[in-house]
Amino acid sequence: MEQQHKYSNDVNVDSLRSEFFGVLRSRRTDEVPLTMEPAKPVLDPLFQDNPPRSNKVRVSYYDKQKIVLEEYTDDDFIFKSKHFSELNVLNVSGVINNLPRGGAKVMESTPKADIPNLTELLVEENLYLHTEAGEQGRLPVLIWSMKGSNEKKPAVVILHSTGKNKEWMQPLLVAYASRGYVAIAIDSRYHGERANSRTTYQDSLVSAWKKGDTMPFIFDTVWDLVKLADYLTQREDIDPSRIGITGESLGGMHAWFAAFADTRYSVVAPIIGVQGFRWAIDNDKWQARVDSLRPVFEEARIDLGKSEIDKEVVEKVWDRIAPGLASTFDSPYTVPAIALRPFLILNGAEDPRCPISGLEVPISRTTKIYQEAHVPEKFQLIAQPGIGHQITVEMLKGASDWFDKYL
Repeated sequence: MEQQHKYSNDVNVDSLRSEFFGVLRSRRTDEVPLTMEPAKPVLDPLFQDNPPRSNKVRVSYYDKQKIVLEEYTDDDFIFKSKHFSELNVLNVSGVINNLPRGGAKVMESTPKADIPNLTELLVEENLYLHTEAGEQGRLPVLIWSMKGSNEKKPAVVILHSTGKNKEWMQPLLVAYASRGYVAIAIDSRYHGERANSRTTYQDSLVSAWKKGDTMPFIFDTVWDLVKLADYLTQREDIDPSRIGITGESLGGMHAWFAAFADTRYSVVAPIIGVQGFRWAIDNDKWQARVDSLRPVFEEARIDLGKSEIDKEVVEKVWDRIAPGLASTFDSPYTVPAIALRPFLILNGAEDPRCPISGLEVPISRTTKIYQEAHVPEKFQLIAQPGIGHQITVEMLKGASDWFDKYL
């Protein structure tokens, strides 16, 4: 097991982690023993977007030297993405929240083992974990692995972005499974099977602001990921010392905070998720992040009697729906707390939601810790030039290579 770093810029990491768990427990429903029940594959997963996607997706592509224009329902498009990835796609309209044009092709880009009978060797598992009492305490889990080995395998948890679901991560799950990993995805709180409309997640944020009884932005899902680690470390096919975690956008935030909270996530690679919440407030760079969650900030603006959203509104919302996010548990403290595990941060250099300038302090502190431990190669920040808030082929391959190297 990788030695853990106890102090981060004179902050005791154990105390910080204990304080964080105190916050997580402060808004739990009744805790229950961790139990598992089987589930069935989801054939029509729910996608939420902000704003909602068009019900129709138009795809134009070259086929046999002619341009073809087709229309699909948005969910049907997701499951035809493999077909589109093999074509010369010209344009996709009315689809895909956090992905650039050709996003389905990006999701298919994670390196996959060249195995002729791969589909015959893959095993899909669907299950629910009960992480606490209540409807949201039922955690949907999707797992892909390969048959034919009794050896314990490394595992990678791969987390979706806002509005998506565990089924959206299936191309990555299959790619990792083909290379010998046990690959796991979940539906985060108020997403996928834990949602019942296209506004469930945004509605949950407004409710958290009004009532202060839940933490749907990041923290509640981190509780689930701690419970998921309980389950994964008990499985006979997983090496409990070799569990990695990654995710995109909201999933990148989940990966970051889960790795801070739980050292059993031994290799970490968040994508377009790590940011400085306090820095954004102090430097008037909060607008892009706020725009991604606008309904709750508009509701808070009205309740606070403001004519427009300002830094006071932003700070009060964070303190209410995720206490400590812009202070005690912000990146200057929780990013260094992940040391000395192999830790790769993948961001876009021009990302307005995760400004690179806002990471100067956490990156400096974390780099110093790894350098003093004589393992500087185990911590990297890669800010891809010219890229905003979107995942890229290079990011997915970078995370994949990181896990291959350290898991």
